[in-house]
Amino acid sequence: MHFTSEQRLDDGVLEREFTLGEIPGTLWTPGSAPAPLVLMAHNNGLPKADPRLVARARYTAARGYAVATIDAAGCGDRPRSAADEQARADLRRAMQAGEPVDEIFESLIGPLVDNAVPEWRTTLDALLKLPGIRGPVGYSGGWTALGIRLAVAEPRIAAAGFFAGGYVPRAQREEARRVTIPLLFLLQWDDEGNPRRRALDLFEAFGSEEKTLHANLGGHTGTPWFELEDGCRFLDRHLK
Repeated sequence: MHFTSEQRLDDGVLEREFTLGEIPGTLWTPGSAPAPLVLMAHNNGLPKADPRLVARARYTAARGYAVATIDAAGCGDRPRSAADEQARADLRRAMQAGEPVDEIFESLIGPLVDNAVPEWRTTLDALLKLPGIRGPVGYSGGWTALGIRLAVAEPRIAAAGFFAGGYVPRAQREEARRVTIPLLFLLQWDDEGNPRRRALDLFEAFGSEEKTLHANLGGHTGTPWFELEDGCRFLDRHLK
């Protein structure tokens, strides 16, 4: 892991950009150490520099966590396969025409998850070797499909916060039954692009004995700011 830049923010959080082979990432660490680690991913290929992700990461780091995000394969500015580009073009066309899009999402999101998980696990290996960072590890992010696969594949993840704001492929909906860690699941009740019934069915499918659903009125990007505080309290219960 090679750090390429760093800056100290006003709240004392240290923000550092890094590369790990071909993987670009950002790490935020608090002034106190050692700090439990939180992996934070944004939805389905959006960049690690997305303002909403950065705001959540900085807030969480200021609450005493090391927070990391990466642009995995096909995400952010990293090269996309011809199949990915075709799926995205098909998706734009179908949405403009008002046609069904589930099968297009399957062809786009499924491979993204398959390719992203190994890079996230490689990053996790490297992060836990750094001084001042410790387990247990949490996951927090809008990319629920990735979080489900990581929660199943990675025993070091002890708790997860998911947002019901993106398409979850059928494979991950089945894998949800194997997720047993504590969960906090956020749902925007009026999210026009994500059917409420599908989100509720996913919440019911999770195999966790401890799982909490927070539902708020509003559209896709209307998650109330206070959910950040509640999310950190959830992490405090399970990571500290």
